[in-house]
Amino acid sequence: MKILVVRYRFIGDMILTIPFLRNLRYAYPDAQIDMLVAPNSGEVIENCPYVNNFIYFDTNRKHKYEQGKGKKKSFWHYVSELKKEKYDKAYVLKRSFSSAALCFLAGIKERIGYDTEGRGFLLTKKVEYNNKKHESLCFLDVLEAEGNKIQDTHLENWINKENTNKILSLFDKHNLKTDAKKAVVNITATNEGKVWDKARFIEIIEYLSNEKNVQVIFIGAPSDKETYDNIEYSKELNIKPINLCGEVNIKDSLALLKEVDFLIGNDSGNLHMAASVKTPVIGLYGPMPFEKWRALGENNILLKANLDCMPCGLRKPCPYNKACMNNIGVEEVKKAIDNLTYQEH
Repeated sequence: MKILVVRYRFIGDMILTIPFLRNLRYAYPDAQIDMLVAPNSGEVIENCPYVNNFIYFDTNRKHKYEQGKGKKKSFWHYVSELKKEKYDKAYVLKRSFSSAALCFLAGIKERIGYDTEGRGFLLTKKVEYNNKKHESLCFLDVLEAEGNKIQDTHLENWINKENTNKILSLFDKHNLKTDAKKAVVNITATNEGKVWDKARFIEIIEYLSNEKNVQVIFIGAPSDKETYDNIEYSKELNIKPINLCGEVNIKDSLALLKEVDFLIGNDSGNLHMAASVKTPVIGLYGPMPFEKWRALGENNILLKANLDCMPCGLRKPCPYNKACMNNIGVEEVKKAIDNLTYQEH
């Protein structure tokens, strides 16, 4: 049997498909399982042993983590290529109309996916999408709808030795203090509405450096580098942060997150990346549904306000000046740092 899984775009979403992929392999141990993913963001699970082949769906260069190499291809190019593969079944985990249309036009006989965006007529089995359930469990709903038993739901991930070696070499290059704990601090996000106040992040970085003896590391896309380079601190730092934006790719970043003690950041893909390699996170959550997008893991500390306007899902401009994010205080984050049980590496 040949099976196609469709879930392209966004790092966090990719990582949250891992329990689905593992349970799919349980259900079809001898099948060829291929996955349609986006450039760059798809690389975060590129070493997944449950998938035979990754197909990179490179039609969109708008997102900073979807900058494919070479000339981008058209939607119809992929219709033609998928048709040649003669897949028996497609699990359409992407909720868009176009993703279901892609599998329909490619002539895939069985097409299982969410009954969203008026696309139900393009599917052979429609699954209800639950807005209140964690996204990783929603993916499993698609598999369970066919009568497949879900055996486990945990996250995991796989790191190449070459990526780990690159990170350790970078640590040596930047003369990281061997007696200092290491933390990634992530002050950016794809949507400004999910970003905690920069001045408060600066206080946290100063606290980590001067009072907790923690080496702060920044990672992100090349376009994030300037943001971190331009941070103006109010006091001298005992341990200066290291800015690796643009120096490490997605797979390098995954290896780096495995080597640090914890991550502090806005609601973003980096939280899910850290969670997938069992590195504890302090996550700052605001406008998006918390139960759906929270980072999974036992050692995480996830902070959020409790306001009537939450979650808004960023469906319209905020009339309250990002009150959900502003209600997370600096002292609350400092307490989380103090109370965090660091993951042993």
